[in-house]
Amino acid sequence: MTAQIREQNIQELERAWMDEAIRLATRSVANGGGPFGALIAKDGEVVAIGHNQVTSTLDPTAHGEVTAMRAACRELGTFSLEGCVLVTSCEPCPMCLSSALWARVDRIVYSADRHDAALAGFDDRKFYDLFEKKPESMWPTRIEQLDLPNRTAPFDAWLAKADRIEY
Repeated sequence: MTAQIREQNIQELERAWMDEAIRLATRSVANGGGPFGALIAKDGEVVAIGHNQVTSTLDPTAHGEVTAMRAACRELGTFSLEGCVLVTSCEPCPMCLSSALWARVDRIVYSADRHDAALAGFDDRKFYDLFEKKPESMWPTRIEQLDLPNRTAPFDAWLAKADRIEY
């Protein structure tokens, strides 16, 4: 199979996956959830799906991408999603993007962007802008460091643990 044909097949597969992510997002709306859907694929196969469950589970972190990553980790029996693609109906918010980076997904593919989401009332742009603002004193939430002498005790214990699982 030539590289061009392989690339074309991958593009067709990703379009089908994106159609599924958009269906998941639309179904989520019909079922009382938010308009976000995602899936995790590996080796050409869908491993797990997810949709926004923030209001149904009362969990502000239950975004579509996060629920898909959680399900994929359970399915694959690992916290690392190396070798996986995150396909999501909308550009990931900073939390979801950070989660995908921590999970080590190989790629993220999205359709609608943050501007489309803002038009629907999901203005994640303010969070993107927040991280670009300096100093932190401009943030709406105060962040303070309480410097205690034992502040590194958990890290010291981690470094001393011979059987730790690196991540």
